[in-house]
Order: sequence, then structure tokens, then C-alpha cells
Amino acid sequence: MPGKALILVENLSVPFDRRVWQESTTLRDAGWEVHVICPQGTKRDTEPEAVLDGVHIHRYPLTAATGGPAGYLQEYGSALWHTFRLARRIGPVGVVHACNPPDLLFLVARMLKRRGAKFVFDQHDLVPELYLSRFDRGKDLLYRGVCALERATFRAADVVISTNESYRDVALTRGGKRPEDVFVVRSAPVVERFHQVPPEPELKHGKPHLLCYLGVMGPQDGVDYALRALAKLRDDLGRTDWHAVFVGSGDAFEAMVALSRQLHLDDQVEFTGRIPDADLVRYLSTADVCLAPDPLNPLNDVSTMNKIMEYMAMSRPIVSFDLREARVSAGDAAVYAPANDELEFAKLTARLLDDPAERKRMGELGAERVAGPLSWANSARALLAAYAATGR
Repeated sequence: MPGKALILVENLSVPFDRRVWQESTTLRDAGWEVHVICPQGTKRDTEPEAVLDGVHIHRYPLTAATGGPAGYLQEYGSALWHTFRLARRIGPVGVVHACNPPDLLFLVARMLKRRGAKFVFDQHDLVPELYLSRFDRGKDLLYRGVCALERATFRAADVVISTNESYRDVALTRGGKRPEDVFVVRSAPVVERFHQVPPEPELKHGKPHLLCYLGVMGPQDGVDYALRALAKLRDDLGRTDWHAVFVGSGDAFEAMVALSRQLHLDDQVEFTGRIPDADLVRYLSTADVCLAPDPLNPLNDVSTMNKIMEYMAMSRPIVSFDLREARVSAGDAAVYAPANDELEFAKLTARLLDDPAERKRMGELGAERVAGPLSWANSARALLAAYAATGR
């Protein structure tokens, strides 16, 4: 069956988007000719055209949105125009595989379906829940609009790929899809990217312990909750025996740096921005506890957090808020504070700092989960089954 597959992604460049890159190489290994259309990166993935490990990548220039929904309308309009342009140039394909957000790429998929393609919808995010969680505008006209776009995407899709069982339930209920047309392909860490190296005590800046956050810094990602919890760890619990590093970037990055200053955490909290993988594993290999401060909201409760999977790949114990899918991913590799309770988050962090044996036990459990039931090998089989289903 393998033929020509076209993957569409808007919110990250490839191969920086690790999930899309894993999917691309899995399909390549199964005999597919894989093309990807995505935005150009700012510091990496900058070439308009590239062939990497046999995967054909077509990139377009894109300015990321700033501000409210109007900025996203401009970003998505530009991305859609470029995606149409490049898809026409690539020509007919057997499968068009669209990764959201936004839920607009079905328009490109419909054009390709008229030329004989099957449409696989890879639902990375629940956009209605993302809208509610990010903008706090309630179920207004724009919310109803994104719900309509999600319904249109489900209707157009021949097969749906969900990142977890919660998303699959949405595809079956809200999307009206048949169970045999919805496949769970969980995101999993890239094993070769995450490997332990000898700890470097100097990264702790003279403190006994290192706390680490890894991930995107957007309004819904909870970095502000983590910072307030660290202030409580210092002020309410009297703990100053730690240094914290926040690795990553996003449109809330500057605001989080400013909040750190407001909380007088400057001398104990470090923001690195995005860093090379070699530096990332240095921090994670040295960290005593890793932070997953995503607050309870309509999106986070049902989403699989890549940071949790990556912490487990590095055998790190995790402090998280009590979210449904966080528990599914981490199990006993994490401890869970009541949703959005910053003081309890701080208390659990302190408890782990005082218990090296428990930290070691939790880290080993996490590594076992990532190497076993949550491994990409299982996800790859589900991905290929989803592609096979397009031939029914």
C-alpha cells in the first residue's frame, strides 16, 4: 500500500516538532514517500527546502502571533495560503495527514481529497478547549467558530489519530467518528535525544538541589504557578537549599522572567530559553526534581504533556498538579498536588528533596514506563494501522 504521504503542520518547524518527525521517519521506514509542509524556524529549520534522512521538507516563512485572537487569525491565514501553495506544487498524494492546531488544514485536505487522497486528522490539541484555556473569553462567537471548524475537520477526515484516550473519546462523541476509524498514537520521547550524562554539581549554583522545568511557556502552561510555588517553598516552608532552571521559551517567556523578579526569585531561578539537546540533558541529568505545573483547565486535564514523558525518559521524579492524563502518563513516577494548589505543590517538592530513595524509585518507574507501554514502538504500530485503515 505505501505511496506518497503529505504531512501538514503549522505550529512548529520540522524536525523540531519531535512527534511529526517520529511519524515521518516511521512512515519512511514502512516504505512511504514522505513530504512535510511546515513553517520555517527562526534559529533552526530555516531552509525553505530540505531532504533529511529521506524525508522531503517544504517550509514557508511565518510570523508567530502576538496578542489576542486577531493575531492568530493573521498567522493562520498566512500559513493556510502558503500550505495551499506548496501542496499544489507537490501534486497528488495518497494520504494527506494534517496536524492541528489550527483546525483549518482540512481545507487543504479537501482539495487533495478531490484528487484521490485519503485524509488522516492528527489531533494534537483540542482547539475549543485551547481557546477557553488560553484566552479566558468564555464561549463567545470565536469559540463557536472554532467548534464549527473542529466539526468540519472531523467530517472531512477518513481516519483520526488521537494522542490519548481522552482525545479519542472526543473524536467518538463530539466528532461522531466510528471507533474503527480512531487510533491512539501517543507521543513518546525520542530515545536518542534523552540519555543520562554525569551530573554537573556546578549547575546547582552552590545549592544542594536542582529543580528543573522543561517546555513551552505559554499562558496555559503554568510557569507562573511554578514560580509562585517556588516563592512559597522559600517563604512559607523556609527552604533555600535549591536552585531552579526553566528551559524553554514561548510567548509568555518575558512575562515569566518579570514575574520571577517580582517574586524576588532572581538569585535562585534561571531562565535559559531554548538550548541545544546536549545542554538540555546536562540539566536533566543533574536535576533532583522536575516540575510539571500545568494548571487544571479544560485543555490540560485531558492532554498528554510532553514534558512529563521527557522527565520520565531521564529517570527524574516529577511534581504535578492532579490532572487526569498526567496520572495516565506518569502513574507513580509523579506526586500530585490538588489542582492549582501552589502551597501543596511546594510541600510535595520539599518532601521529594528530603527523600533521595523515593526520588530514585520514582525515576526508575518512569524510565520503565517510557521504555515499555509508553514507548514509540507501540505508537508506531498504531500509526501504521491508522494508515492501513485509509485503504479500507
